[in-house]
Amino acid sequence: MKENVLRAVLMGLTWLALAASLPAMADSLYRPQSYQALTSDLRPRKVGDLITVMVYENSSATSSAGTNAGRSAQLGLDVRTPNGQTHGAGIRSQNDSDGHGTTQRAGRVLAQITVGIREIAANGDLLVQGTQQVDINNERQTITLEGRVRQQDVSDTNVVLSTRVAEARISYAGQGDISERQRPAWWQRLLTLFGV
Repeated sequence: MKENVLRAVLMGLTWLALAASLPAMADSLYRPQSYQALTSDLRPRKVGDLITVMVYENSSATSSAGTNAGRSAQLGLDVRTPNGQTHGAGIRSQNDSDGHGTTQRAGRVLAQITVGIREIAANGDLLVQGTQQVDINNERQTITLEGRVRQQDVSDTNVVLSTRVAEARISYAGQGDISERQRPAWWQRLLTLFGV
C-alpha cells in the first residue's frame, strides 16, 4: 500500500514538473471587436426591425463681424492767366463705411421617435430612418430622423440616444396656423428682396 501511495505522489510530482516547464498561455477576456456593454440588447437585428430613438439635441451658435473702411481723394488745379492772376479749382472726395453685424441662433429638440432598420452595413451598423407626424389643433409637426447606429449602442429596452446616431439628419418642421403666422407676408418678403 505504501508503494502505491509513493508511486501516486511521484507521478503527481512528475506531472506538476511537466506542467511548470510548459509556457503559460493566457488570452484576454476582453475582445474589442465583439464587445457589447452589459446594458446592450443582444438580440440579432434584421431589416425592418424597429428601434426607438430618444432625440435630445441642444445647439447654439453666435457669429459677429465688423467692418470699417475709409477712402479719401483730392484733386487740385491752379491756372495762371497772362496778367498774373491765379485761379484754382479743387475736388475733394471722402467715403467712410462702418458696418457691424451679429447673428445668434439657438435650438432645442426633445422628442421620442421609433425608426425602422432599412439596411445593415457590412460592419454590422444599422442604417435607420423614420418619420413621425403629430397633428394638434390644425398644426402638423413632422419629425424625420435618419442615420447610422452601432448595435452595441442600443440598450436592452431597445432605445438609443440621438447623440449615439452617427451621420444623423434630424428634421423638425411644422405646418399650420402657427407656422403661417410666423412667416412674413408676401409684400414684406418682396420689400426685403429689394433691400427695403
